[in-house]
Amino acid sequence: MTSPVRVTAAVSKVLAAFLEDPEADRYGLDLMRASGHPSGTLYPILLRLQRAGWVDAVWEEIDPVAAGRPARRYYRLTPDGLVAARTEIAALRRQLDRATGAVTKPRPA
Repeated sequence: MTSPVRVTAAVSKVLAAFLEDPEADRYGLDLMRASGHPSGTLYPILLRLQRAGWVDAVWEEIDPVAAGRPARRYYRLTPDGLVAARTEIAALRRQLDRATGAVTKPRPA
């Protein structure tokens, strides 16, 4: 079941972090650093993006003792999520350009 995503400024920062390298698996701390959000903001956003079908999540398969750290949960944009993220970020840029009167060149997809 998918649910709609309201793309707020906080959500757009997370989507922008994913779009830096759409093929990369990202884990929580990495996304916190990239988006500037604390865990209490980031994880609810990731859950909403998962419920919408925009992000997939998988647990890393490691031996925590051998690795010296707990297993990470990795997140990645789904194909639909990639399209949605690009669409939403482009719409936000257009909206900001209109608000500021700026003129920007279209970005390649």
